[in-house]
Amino acid sequence: MTAPLRQSEPIVVPVALGARAYDIVIGRGLLASLGERINTLRPHARVVIVTDETVAARHLAAAEAALKAAGIDSARILVPPGEGSKNYATFEKVCEAIIGARIERNDLVVALGGGVIGDLAGFAAACARRGLDFVQVPTTLLAQVDSSVGGKTGINSRQGKNLVGAFHQPVLVVADSALLDTLPKREFRAGYAEVAKYGLLGDAAFFAWLEKNWQDVFAGGSAREHAIAVCCRGKAGIVARDERETGERALLNLGHTFGHALEAGCGFSDRLLHGEAVALGMALAFEFSAKRGLIAAVDAARVSTHLAAVGLPTRVKDVPGGGPSVDTLMDLISQDKKVKRGALTFILVRGIGQAFTEKNVDAAEVRAFLTDKLK
Repeated sequence: MTAPLRQSEPIVVPVALGARAYDIVIGRGLLASLGERINTLRPHARVVIVTDETVAARHLAAAEAALKAAGIDSARILVPPGEGSKNYATFEKVCEAIIGARIERNDLVVALGGGVIGDLAGFAAACARRGLDFVQVPTTLLAQVDSSVGGKTGINSRQGKNLVGAFHQPVLVVADSALLDTLPKREFRAGYAEVAKYGLLGDAAFFAWLEKNWQDVFAGGSAREHAIAVCCRGKAGIVARDERETGERALLNLGHTFGHALEAGCGFSDRLLHGEAVALGMALAFEFSAKRGLIAAVDAARVSTHLAAVGLPTRVKDVPGGGPSVDTLMDLISQDKKVKRGALTFILVRGIGQAFTEKNVDAAEVRAFLTDKLK
């Protein structure tokens, strides 16, 4: 993969879904164009912005100013920050607030925030008035490269992550890379796990590029926008071919079966952020693949070395306070959305950039592997 060229114009990545097609627009300073872009999509529409209190303090005024400059009337709905807001009570609050703001079927919901806000606002948009269109304005790296694209929306159940939700595609994604400048370093690192995932699941050249250029991605500029665009193109292609995750799209869950269980086992708390859980889950998926003889141990070590160099966890004992017990993890893994008739399904690898879906994985084998890793 060649080094990226500096972009003078926004990068546009189309998501080809026929009548539900939309664009991902990537570039620096794009939040100021939000009103103009919405007017192009929905002339005379009203807008309700769903965001969290942390993002509101940083970016809500700019988003509202962009809408006002375009003559768009807007309302706001604020929720507490963090994974804890992806619950039934907050979902109800958002739905009621959307209806209370008199948002109609031809109006728009704008999700201004990270993956939690995108999932929550998108699910509320899918349900309120039996379906409203929505725009994603992702403010974290994780959301810009992954969760804002593809139409997966939802909330968490007490029994696991993202177990209640709907497929509901946005009509536009505006990924302003300048918004990432305000992210805490830990949040940016967590999002980088999803960047690395795209190389690990299907683009070995991109992963090699990241090994050489990850510091430039963190620093910002053209390398960051290039990485975001590569990830979005990869996901857009997979979503266009398998929107409802009946086949290829499941590969995007690399690291997520272990990761979601670890995240849930930590109570969806700051002990382990989603991206950190994914990083740890990917390290485990590569190690599990090596244990099964699918890849050389050196490949699994290469992945863990890179993730650790970035500052991401790669061992269960890296989790503050210690990770969940094997019994807890196995119970949570059994609730994973990929489970079919009780049989476990994992995304494993035959090499870097060669992920595949492995069905009917023996639970006893997984338990033995985790028992060894938790020693």
